[in-house]
Amino acid sequence: MVITNYIKHIYLLSFNPLLIDLSSISKGLNEVRRMNRKQHLIALDLDGTLLTDKKEISPHTLQVVKQAKTDGHIVVIATGRPSRASIHYYHMLGLTTPMINYNGALTYHPKNEKWGTFHHPMPLDTTLSVIDTCFELGVNNILAEVKDHAYLNKYDQEIIDVFKTVTDENSDEPYTIGGINKTLTEDPTALMIMPKKEQIDILSEYLEENHGEIIEYRNWGAPWSIFEINKKGIHKAFGLKKVADYYQIPQERIIAFGDEDNDIEMIDYAGIGVAMQNAIPELQAIADVITNSNEEDGVGSFLEDYLNIQLPII
Repeated sequence: MVITNYIKHIYLLSFNPLLIDLSSISKGLNEVRRMNRKQHLIALDLDGTLLTDKKEISPHTLQVVKQAKTDGHIVVIATGRPSRASIHYYHMLGLTTPMINYNGALTYHPKNEKWGTFHHPMPLDTTLSVIDTCFELGVNNILAEVKDHAYLNKYDQEIIDVFKTVTDENSDEPYTIGGINKTLTEDPTALMIMPKKEQIDILSEYLEENHGEIIEYRNWGAPWSIFEINKKGIHKAFGLKKVADYYQIPQERIIAFGDEDNDIEMIDYAGIGVAMQNAIPELQAIADVITNSNEEDGVGSFLEDYLNIQLPII
């Protein structure tokens, strides 16, 4: 898009004013200013993007996002997390919008049941076939999610802590533990496999050759190597388009932030795709803009500049 080329050029040049040719970009500046006065849809990934490494929203970014809402912009969370592990941040931001979970496999409205629930699970028979193969390989563990209920093959407090509800330390977690090949009886929203290091290539080859037409997977490595599996064709952009259509926001006025490979489709789809400084190179390569890192108010600093957000003086 022409407009995103101007955005990228202007934003990067703002860090080196000696390179600016005002005569060549004045037209673009005027177009950007005109666009920025209109309502935008802002999609926020959580881990590595909105959240710091301590899993917190910095005070400055929180203030900017809230002011963006006050100014009339629409803010949504788009995350790979389940609802129970993201709703805390939803409330912290004061949102009243739909939420995109499981990388687009579940999009729903926490405050409005009439909005509908859009659930795109994997077929149960395919899932059980994958689980049987994982049993044969002897992987470390398997976690399946059905909306907001989790099925964990073997008890592991560290895994439970990663995917726990952060709002209530004393609440009972929605887990069924043990014998996942028997307890899982519904089409799962997502499946996560924790293989041993030497099983990663074997598992990749198996998934691609046997189930590549039905499912897609991503491999991420913190705090362990995890295969994250969803129904094929489902990603964050899938959920974001549904939200954008609902609010009648055109693609060129969608701002999306991300840092990992599960953000690639969303960043590519958004009119203004913003990669964090700490993002993987593949994401930075397709982004319109690279902002500061998640430890340096990357989300807040970009929104404040791009949308000309005026924070109240305290």
